[in-house]
Amino acid sequence: MSVSGIHGHVLEVTVVGCNRLKDTEWLSRQDPYVCLEYGSTKYRTRTCTDGGKAPVFQERFTFTLIEGLREINVVVWNSNTLTYDDFIGSGKIQLQKVLSQGFDDTAWSLQTKTGRYAGEVRLIMHYGNAKPPTTTYAPTAPQYTAPPPHVPQYSAPLATYPASYPPPATTYPSPSPYPAYPSSAYPPAPSAYPPPHSAYPPPPSAYPPPPSTYPPPPPPSSYPPSTYPQQSPYYPPGPFPGHYPPPPY
Repeated sequence: MSVSGIHGHVLEVTVVGCNRLKDTEWLSRQDPYVCLEYGSTKYRTRTCTDGGKAPVFQERFTFTLIEGLREINVVVWNSNTLTYDDFIGSGKIQLQKVLSQGFDDTAWSLQTKTGRYAGEVRLIMHYGNAKPPTTTYAPTAPQYTAPPPHVPQYSAPLATYPASYPPPATTYPSPSPYPAYPSSAYPPAPSAYPPPHSAYPPPPSAYPPPPSTYPPPPPPSSYPPSTYPQQSPYYPPGPFPGHYPPPPY
């Protein structure tokens, strides 16, 4: 998108640092610095001593924009004390994004004088007069519509039956023309089982009564008489009647 009406506006550029720079030193670390040029305006960062291949600067500069000029030239050098500074690489910073969106933090590539890659420099640019886009863009994706219902092209063949078998009945059989007899005309169905006996035969009322008494014992006279001789109620006399034998002395 073309941006117009930028003449005289201010553009802020912050040099953050460099990465993967080409090394121009053999025995020591190089001391890089960055130069910016826009029209007749030129800026130079401080020298990053011993910055090597990844120097850090964090320096901010302001440029007054010129109508029709849309790029900034950037050059990175290695500072020397006794000899001329060594050229590391250069590049061009395009301003189209920052002028249209108001912000750009892209890392820009650097090239040697022969066109080889020499590293990259990172800038953060701010433009406060950027205008938001007023035109609306139609969505690139087509509007979603529900797909039509899927109708299978294949239809199953109708079921056929062999000629030897009759086709299945489609209706119930017609009712019989004869009148139906009432169910009461038939004898009732016999019951399933004969009724059970009311009870088992009654048990005997009681066992026969025991004899009232045992047979009476026979009278004493019925026993046979004792065969033992009748003993005398008196003991037989001793050798000394009426006296115990004298004690022995």
